[in-house]
Amino acid sequence: MSCNFLQAQEIKEPKVGLVLSGGGAKGFAHIGALKVIDSLGIKIDYISGTSMGAIIGSLYATGYSGKQLEAMFNTQDFDELINDEFPRDTKSFYERDNSEKHAVSLPFDKFKISLPSALSRGQNVYNLLYHLMLPVNHIRDFKKLPIPFFCIATDIETGESLIMEKGRLAEVVTASGALPSLFQPVTIDDRILIDGGVTNNFPVEELRAKGMDIIIGVDVQDALKDRESLKSAPDILMQINNFRTINAMKNKAPLTDIYIKPDITNFSVISFSEGKDIIANGEAAARVNISELLKVKNQQNIVVNRPIIKPLDSIKIRSIGIEGNERYTRSYLLGKLKLRGNEMMSYREFRKRINNLIATNNFDTFRYQLEPIGNDDEYNLRGKVKESETTTFLKLGVHYDDLYKSAALVNLTKKRLLFNNDIASLDIVLGDNSRYNFDYFIDKGFYISIGIKSRFNQFHKNVNPLLALEEGSSLLSGLNKIDAELSDFTNQVYLQTIFRKDFAFRVGAEYKRLKITSETIIEDNQGDEIIFENTGYFGVFGNLKFDSYSDRYFPKKGFYFNGDFHWYLNASNFNKDFEKFAIAKADIGYAFSFSDKVALKTETNGGFKIEDNSTTALGFALGGYGNNFINNFTSFYGYDYIELSGDSFVKAAFTLDYEIFKKHHLILAANYANIEDGIFESGEWLTSPDFSGYVLGYSLETFLGPLEGKYTYSPDTGNGYWFFNLGFWF
Repeated sequence: MSCNFLQAQEIKEPKVGLVLSGGGAKGFAHIGALKVIDSLGIKIDYISGTSMGAIIGSLYATGYSGKQLEAMFNTQDFDELINDEFPRDTKSFYERDNSEKHAVSLPFDKFKISLPSALSRGQNVYNLLYHLMLPVNHIRDFKKLPIPFFCIATDIETGESLIMEKGRLAEVVTASGALPSLFQPVTIDDRILIDGGVTNNFPVEELRAKGMDIIIGVDVQDALKDRESLKSAPDILMQINNFRTINAMKNKAPLTDIYIKPDITNFSVISFSEGKDIIANGEAAARVNISELLKVKNQQNIVVNRPIIKPLDSIKIRSIGIEGNERYTRSYLLGKLKLRGNEMMSYREFRKRINNLIATNNFDTFRYQLEPIGNDDEYNLRGKVKESETTTFLKLGVHYDDLYKSAALVNLTKKRLLFNNDIASLDIVLGDNSRYNFDYFIDKGFYISIGIKSRFNQFHKNVNPLLALEEGSSLLSGLNKIDAELSDFTNQVYLQTIFRKDFAFRVGAEYKRLKITSETIIEDNQGDEIIFENTGYFGVFGNLKFDSYSDRYFPKKGFYFNGDFHWYLNASNFNKDFEKFAIAKADIGYAFSFSDKVALKTETNGGFKIEDNSTTALGFALGGYGNNFINNFTSFYGYDYIELSGDSFVKAAFTLDYEIFKKHHLILAANYANIEDGIFESGEWLTSPDFSGYVLGYSLETFLGPLEGKYTYSPDTGNGYWFFNLGFWF
């Protein structure tokens, strides 16, 4: 009798389903609702979801609790996640230089400008989901997950709504959340899939068909807005898109047994920075339905205590197999991944190396799988790349600073120009000081790469006359500065190799044409142009570079080293008394953070000339503020551009960066230097600094680049200077 009673009780226990709608950032409210469900110990028997509902629902089905999801999502950088922003050190030196000076980049094909298919490739989203879903990575039938699950995706070619309940979970969920224009479509089994919310944003009927007796629904979709709220084109387009889903909910909402509708009126699909408030609203909405939820709990015989899942924190890759590459060789892929197999690393480092490949912009996606072998931390990496079809880009930028003045940049970048792994880039700079920069690079990663570089640069400025005249020249009499036109035409051919994964070493040959002229009034030459320098220099050079700064302009962490040696062997034309000479210099920097808001960057620079001292134009000069100087010119706060000169120098700088608000920086800096002829021979480089300067500044990060205003002062002279800059440096 007792046995029959228990069987009757088991039969009466209802199956409980959970359906989660799409809604972008508003879907964070699902996490709040899940926290309440967990607190009551309600057992969920099946989950369905669309878009953000699919993402959160699949993670819950994997085994994560509402509290765990809240902790993970609150610490996530969604700007980096959604915009496919890869850490700077995942990019090659060439890619960094090419990408850090343009405000706009557009595909350019057959002399036609087009728009990219989406703002993001979704690689960072896939990376995150794959990591979190590793505990169930072996499961291909979603009915066998800790909680059975399915989601909705849309076939973009047919408009068909697809129930996705088999496959690779991270890939399927990425497809369900591929919001058109924000994320690229996802190809699975030769079907091109986008956000399931386009066709079915609340799959409640499909969930009921799985045999569910009770359905809890959490709906984070917008209501229709009134005329006062429809002020912009995006608002109107979103309203039109919402017509269908809102009308559909009139029939779908009654199909739930418990309908939870969080207040998300003041949030949008991109309100990712307000995740905490949205989660709280979801929790509040669930508590409004607490009595109905308790009734569900009272019909269940077990209490659910969800175990804490710890994502994998270290990994060992035994072997690597990649397919889908047609133009790029296996050695190129491995060189970019910086994986050689049989290497133990943190999972964070593994994800960074995955991004090294995507950061080349030669691949749209890299869908990879980790196949466990033997021990829990050992895997074979298997993956498939999709090579990008776009090879030509038109890039634009604008800039203003006190040396080069106003400038507009037009860049044409062409990949696979002559070879599958080459890239050519031409900058044309139009403005007060027109110039150009051409780069061609055949990238072979760890192997020997080949580069060609040609650059013409010019500016007009009052400069220290010792930059153009030898010490003792009669022209120096009574002359503190000369109003000079300086132009530099440099051409290089070089070989480059990468070693120890992050060091780039170059050796090459260089031809440099340097010209300095002035119309300064000197004796009887009133109004005539004086030519101080007009020489072509031939030489060879070597360069060793390491750069792990987190950001070029506002680094919060990282180390920088750039050592350079130039040996000039010959000269033509103007410099009749030329003798061979060499110039050695090095820049070292280190940045670290005291907190999320405060960072300190320390820098040391130094250089010296070896042998001939007659060629002053290639000596060292300090002064002003800039990031795009030529030859051996270096910034120095407290002095005007190129005000201090000599054949050797040492400099130290300290920059305190306080990020008052996001992208708003208060800058405090100090720099100290010794510069003149022969300071290393005389030992003066070890003495107290002869020159010093201090700065107070404000910087704002904009899509055009930094907007900066800096007031600099030197107690040595009592002089102060303002420096202004807008835009990325080029």
